[in-house]
Amino acid sequence: MLLLIGSFLLLMIIGTPVAVSMAVASLLYLVLYGVAPDIIAAQRMIAGVESFPLIAVPFFILAGNLMNIAGVTGRIYRFALSLVGWMKGGLAQVNIIGSVVFSGMSGTALADAAGIGTIEIKAMKDHGYPVEAAVGVTAASATLGPIFPPSLPFVIYGMMANASIGALFMAGIIPGVVMTVLMMLTVYVFARRKGWGSDTPFEMKQLLSASMEVVIVLSFPAAVYVMLLLGLSLNVAVFLCLAALVALDWYYDFSAVMALMTPVLLIGGMTMGWFTPTEAAVAAVMWSLFLGLVRYRTMTFKTLAKATFDTIETTASVLFIVTAASIFAWLLTVSQAAQMFSDFMFSLTDNWWTFLIIVNILLLIVGAFLDTIAAISILVPILMPVAARYGIDPVHLGLIVTLNLMIGLLTPPVGMILFVLSRISKLSVERTTIAILPWLVPLFIALLLITFIPSISLWLPTQMGLIR
Repeated sequence: MLLLIGSFLLLMIIGTPVAVSMAVASLLYLVLYGVAPDIIAAQRMIAGVESFPLIAVPFFILAGNLMNIAGVTGRIYRFALSLVGWMKGGLAQVNIIGSVVFSGMSGTALADAAGIGTIEIKAMKDHGYPVEAAVGVTAASATLGPIFPPSLPFVIYGMMANASIGALFMAGIIPGVVMTVLMMLTVYVFARRKGWGSDTPFEMKQLLSASMEVVIVLSFPAAVYVMLLLGLSLNVAVFLCLAALVALDWYYDFSAVMALMTPVLLIGGMTMGWFTPTEAAVAAVMWSLFLGLVRYRTMTFKTLAKATFDTIETTASVLFIVTAASIFAWLLTVSQAAQMFSDFMFSLTDNWWTFLIIVNILLLIVGAFLDTIAAISILVPILMPVAARYGIDPVHLGLIVTLNLMIGLLTPPVGMILFVLSRISKLSVERTTIAILPWLVPLFIALLLITFIPSISLWLPTQMGLIR
């Protein structure tokens, strides 16, 4: 075990990519100890990516890329501006609401930061906000991407932990709302202290228009339910309601009704059994193509090709990490690392609170050095058996793991959001880090609440019968 983990850490320290570090450490362990024939190792690596849930990975990545090039981000921004731009610290509040909406489409924090974050930072700078404030609130709100469904990290976690991806998706809704409220309260405190005002005048017409869009979107499930009561089949009911919605949107040209429909369609489709969480990723791509090519007509075949190639590149890197992590995690199991860690934890404490405190500290440290997918792939097989001994639900643990790793994306030395926002804002990495620090406060408060009040995560999937 020391050879396996030690060689991995050594390769990481000298700057070797994470996936290569895991693959080389695993190969070295196999050669020196001969724990399995080469063919078994190859089979384990192939089995790591030969998984139905992993089909969702390229489709969720593609859906996020398509939303970015379809002009959806601009429409979401204008909708959020109409809804909360009149509040104190208006554009900072817009930043958060925009990220909430976009998170229901992309499923990744980086897509949020690089997509709608680009628009938000520029707008805040143009309205006189300090660039540090713009960067800080954008970084914090980007962490909502993988918490609200759909979520790419939840897909990877569900596969590694053998947990229900649908339950993980539902479990993220209430924690996402808690995080949103805490961030908006933080903006209000900053606005009072620094004298930030509203950025758009309060206009009842604009507020009613934005509110009407929300009402229209939320009434969609009710309309489908009524048609089901009238005896129509689910497919016919959804088709008729979608057709009516498209006609209404085309006539009135709403700012973001069709974009807001994305999370409703995905969550509603999974809830009603229309498609599985994996198939929901394909539905997200189809809806993105409809918006870009038919409704908004902002997508060209050139931009579509670029989004496709970007998706291929990102997917290849993700699956390379998953492949290397599969053999690495298997060897950790073979070497009894999970059992040794479990015994060590029980020798320290038999209290689940204390265990979760240790897990949070461990994940915060690991998240600062490892990519999210790699961290999930390596740590979940070790943590799951221990968590089970403490009686911790795998879905609850999934929320804790994901939120910790999202915070890790904001911290040096390997925080990807940190580097993305540094490039967008043209600030140094050091100044970007300092700018983000105050905005970690609401994230840590949310982490404590989600960690020690399991019902925040588990109540909704329990009520829906997804977990017991």
